[in-house]
Amino acid sequence: MAYMLLIVEPQGQRAARSEADGRELYDVMLRFAGSLKERGLLVDAQSLQSDTKGKRVQIRDGQRTVVDGPFAETKEMVGGFFLLTTDDEAEALEIAAQCPAAEWATVEVRALGPCFT
Repeated sequence: MAYMLLIVEPQGQRAARSEADGRELYDVMLRFAGSLKERGLLVDAQSLQSDTKGKRVQIRDGQRTVVDGPFAETKEMVGGFFLLTTDDEAEALEIAAQCPAAEWATVEVRALGPCFT
């Protein structure tokens, strides 16, 4: 079964780190992704740029609105993801608990599936 691990970071956390600290954490995450790949569990993993560089798009009454980040109403941002293929949810939860980001962010575990269920 496929599971997405979303790395949900507190807003502003990245800006508070030095570049050296950020690079060190990034390397830790790359090693974690490499270990998942070696185990045959990793489909894909990516880091996302800060929401300050993101945009939100909405269509309401036929009118498109684009809002530049950062998004004032948010307290958290999705900073990256791991897409896994695991035997079951228990294994996905165990992998989430092993993720280094769980020490400075929240790792949200979601099964892939249709939006109508």
